Amino acid sequence: MSNQLSALIFTQPLATAAELQAKYPPRELPEGAAVTRFAPSPTGFMHMGNVLGALVSRTLASQSGGVFYLRLEDTDKKREVADGAAAILSGLHALEIALDEGVDGGEYGPYTQSQRREIYHAFAKQLVDEGLAYPCFCTAEQLQQMRDEQESAGVNKGYYGGWAKCRCMPQDEQVRRLQAGESYTLRLRSPGDAARKITVNDLIRGKLELPEYDMDVVLLKADGMPTYHFAHVVDDHLMRTTHVVRGDEWLATLPLHIQLFGLLKCKPPKYAHIAPLMKLDAETGGKRKLSKRKDPEAAVSFFTAQGYPSAALREYLLTLLNSNFEEWRRAKPAEPLSAFPFSLKKMSSSGALFDLQKLDDVSKTVISRMTAEEVFAQALAWAQAHEPELAELLARDAGYATAMFAIDRGGKKPRKDMAKWSQVREAYAYFYEEPSGAGSEIAQNYADIYVHGDEKEAWFARIKANCGDVAVKDYCGAVRVAVTGRENSPDLWAVMQVLGEETVKRRLTANQS
Repeated sequence: MSNQLSALIFTQPLATAAELQAKYPPRELPEGAAVTRFAPSPTGFMHMGNVLGALVSRTLASQSGGVFYLRLEDTDKKREVADGAAAILSGLHALEIALDEGVDGGEYGPYTQSQRREIYHAFAKQLVDEGLAYPCFCTAEQLQQMRDEQESAGVNKGYYGGWAKCRCMPQDEQVRRLQAGESYTLRLRSPGDAARKITVNDLIRGKLELPEYDMDVVLLKADGMPTYHFAHVVDDHLMRTTHVVRGDEWLATLPLHIQLFGLLKCKPPKYAHIAPLMKLDAETGGKRKLSKRKDPEAAVSFFTAQGYPSAALREYLLTLLNSNFEEWRRAKPAEPLSAFPFSLKKMSSSGALFDLQKLDDVSKTVISRMTAEEVFAQALAWAQAHEPELAELLARDAGYATAMFAIDRGGKKPRKDMAKWSQVREAYAYFYEEPSGAGSEIAQNYADIYVHGDEKEAWFARIKANCGDVAVKDYCGAVRVAVTGRENSPDLWAVMQVLGEETVKRRLTANQS
């Protein structure tokens, strides 16, 4: 009868589960290589929780000589948003998290779940044939009535045990209702017992003892598309995923996923469940989860628009992931991030505090280590996308802009005055705009003896010889205000060299009769 049921449910020819496993064989990779994935749903914007998991997965694959791939879990078409997939790819690109496989290609695709319908049906048919899945004809109204009764009775809500009305339906009635064309979902006939425990070794949290899953969950929805629970198990097996990194909100259904792997006779991957990012609540002073609805910094697009360098974001996230990262970075300031010995064991099971001020500090240091050419290229790229007027200024004379960015760059104590590219315009405005309120008696005095060709030592010696009764510090301060309009600036001699003799003399003598 099970075969008769599956013939009525799956009317199109399907490959067998065994044939699909042969089509997607184990990967030929070095021993210990991790195959990881980033598997978001295109149902909203790319958020920092996504990024955290993607960065961990990318790192595990890179350090072990493995593979990191992207899979789009788009089976919930009602919640899918326009350009959701593009936003995901843009978010990965913004943080320079590279893919080995994904929607653009690879031997274990398709990598979009909506294109894998027949694959899920093949494994679902296997479960039906083995009596491990059955059609459920309960309507939405009947299911709601069941939940209301469960709430009144004070028992767990869900489709299980005596509440699973279609579980023990005679097969001849199932056949009759299928032949009549009634709408149905396909449910798991769970062998679980909540009174029994399973043991799982989480790579972050260690040994976990969890109750078996006893719910008869939906495997295929009425439209024939799979639920997340079923689809991700099939996909992770056929794509030969070895490590699954995901948020700890999935811990409650981990026993179900382990159960499904067992019923499909597939080896489960190793799991690592990440705690959510936290932030300080301004109202209560306590910690709360970083909210996708309330916190703009929860979105990757926030950091892209602000112009944080991708390297700074990755570096900051590593400080949240491994507590020893900052010590490593201080000891090895010039090493690439790929050299850091990342470890899941050093990740905390409690949520890390996401601190924008700390990110700014990290980003200032990252930018200070860049060459002037790197700063110019990244600032220009950001400006072209977000601030066209600044892009025009920078592109007008690339040599001038690069020389401007080169001031106080390099050495043991490089200047750290920018955390993001959106600060370029303000930080370097006086290179393109005349300072307001410039000019003074000291500035005029200095204009008379200024020699643009002086080397730095000679330039400073000339100031000392000419300042008279005015302290050298105050004399230089007046010159600085005249030239830049600011009391603080990078190295004054270098600024004047970049501005050029004509501009410097014009500013020194401004507002003088």
